[in-house]
Amino acid sequence: MSGVVSDSNSAERTEHEWPVELADGRALEAFVSGSDAALVEFYTEGCGICRSMEPVLGNLARELDAPVGYINPRDDQPLVERFDVRSVPLFVCFVDGDPVARRSEGFISGDDLAAWVRRHADGGERNPA
Repeated sequence: MSGVVSDSNSAERTEHEWPVELADGRALEAFVSGSDAALVEFYTEGCGICRSMEPVLGNLARELDAPVGYINPRDDQPLVERFDVRSVPLFVCFVDGDPVARRSEGFISGDDLAAWVRRHADGGERNPA
């Protein structure tokens, strides 16, 4: 996977062949603010389902017209509270830098996740995250 994005100057948005690891809330903001739509997974180390989502996220990063990132909120309580992270994996879809939808129901197939992101990116459903 690609390196950690730590600030807005290092976030590359021209090609999205791999999911981008985001270091912190500031990197998350920089990542989502530069795209019409983006998908971010909140995960933790040791989460088996999160680990099983890695190849799915890799495929989505190549398939979607939206960047895909992942972030471990660790002990970042403000980030945990802001996104109400209660279980992982948590997927948040961002449109124009704003969280518009979230899913935290365990493993989600690539086709299902791609359709969900596209539906929100195309201005369909809006479920505030």
